[in-house]
Amino acid sequence: MRIGISTSVIQRGHTGVAQHVFGLLRAFASQPSSHSFSLFVLEEDLGLFEFLKGAMELVVVPEKFRPATSNILWHQTHLPRLARRLRLDALHIPSYRRMVWSRGIPSVATIHDLAPFHVQNKYDWKRMFYGRVVARLLAARQDHIIAISRNTAQDIQKFFRLPRERITVVYNGIDHDRFSPGSDEASRSAVAEKYKLPRPFFLYVARLEHPGKNHIRLISAFEEFKAATHSDWLLVLGGSDWHGAESIHNAIQKSPFSADIRCLGFVPDQHLPDLYRAASVFVYPSLYEGFGLPPLEAMACGCPVVASSRGSLGEVLGEAAAIVEPEDMHSIARELYILATDVARRNQLRAAGLAQTQKFSWNRAAVETNRVYEQLAR
Repeated sequence: MRIGISTSVIQRGHTGVAQHVFGLLRAFASQPSSHSFSLFVLEEDLGLFEFLKGAMELVVVPEKFRPATSNILWHQTHLPRLARRLRLDALHIPSYRRMVWSRGIPSVATIHDLAPFHVQNKYDWKRMFYGRVVARLLAARQDHIIAISRNTAQDIQKFFRLPRERITVVYNGIDHDRFSPGSDEASRSAVAEKYKLPRPFFLYVARLEHPGKNHIRLISAFEEFKAATHSDWLLVLGGSDWHGAESIHNAIQKSPFSADIRCLGFVPDQHLPDLYRAASVFVYPSLYEGFGLPPLEAMACGCPVVASSRGSLGEVLGEAAAIVEPEDMHSIARELYILATDVARRNQLRAAGLAQTQKFSWNRAAVETNRVYEQLAR
C-alpha cells in the first residue's frame, strides 16, 4: 500500500501531536513493511524529518499554507488532488483539526482528545466552534478513526456519535531508548549547568495554557507547600506559551515565591530525558488529557509522578502515580508535601512507574496502525 500522512499539524515540533507523529514514523521506518509512505511536510519543517531521509518520500508543502486557515483550506482542496496524483491507497490525518471532507481515497484520522467538550474556554471561540461542530461533521466523513485511548474512543462515540466499529484504540508509545533510567547525578549536573537548577525541584512539562493545563492552581499549591515547609524546593515549568499564558505569567509575578518558580520555555527533545531524571518529582495536574505523554516519559526515566486522573490519565498511568484532585489546590499541595518529605513513597512510585511504562511502545503502535491501513484496503 501507498500511505500518505499529513504532518503539518506538528507546529514546528513543539506539541504532543508532534511527538506522536515522530514516534510513529520512527517505528514505521524501523520495521519491515510492504507499505510505502509519502509525507506531506511544510517547507520549514523539512529539517525535522532528516531521520527519514531515503526511507520515505517527503512531499514539500509551501510555507504560505502554514497559517491555520490556509492550512485547513489546503487540506480540503490541494491534498485530495495530490493524493490522487500520487495514487495513494490511503490517507492518514493525525489530528482532528485537519480531517478532510473528500471521500475520493480511503481516509483515517487520529483523534487525540475532545478537550473542547470538557474544558470551557480551552481555546478561543473559533477553535472551540471548530472542535465541537466542524470536527464532528468531518469525523463522520472518515472511513476509520484511531483513538489514542479508550477514554477518547468513548468521547468520540458520545460527542461525535460514531459507531464503535469505526474506531480503533491505538495507544501512544514510549521511546525506551531515550526515556530510561540513567545517572541521576550526571543529569542533575547537566541540568544545573544548562538551566541553573541547583536545588531539588518539582517539574511540570506542558505548554503554558490556561485554564486547561491548570498551572495557576499548581502555583497556588506550591505557595502553600513553601509556606508550610520553608524548604528550598523549586517549581520548574517547561513549555511554550499558548492560549492564556499571560494569566500564568501574572500569577508567577504576583507569587511571594516567584524567585523559586522557573519558566524554561520550550524544552528541546534532546534535553527532556536529563530534565526528567534530574527532577525530584514530576507533577501533572491537567484538567483533561487524551493521553498524557509527559508523565509517562518521566516515569520511564525513573521520576515519581503526581497527576490528576482526568480524561485518560487514570487509564494510562494506572496506580503508578500519586493521584490528586486537580481543582482542589489543597489536594495538590498535600501530595507535594508527601512526595518532598517521604523518600520511601518516592521510591515506591518510581518502581511502579518503570513497570507501568513497559506497557507502551511505538513499535506496538506502528503494528496496530498498520492493521488499520490494511483494514482500509480490504
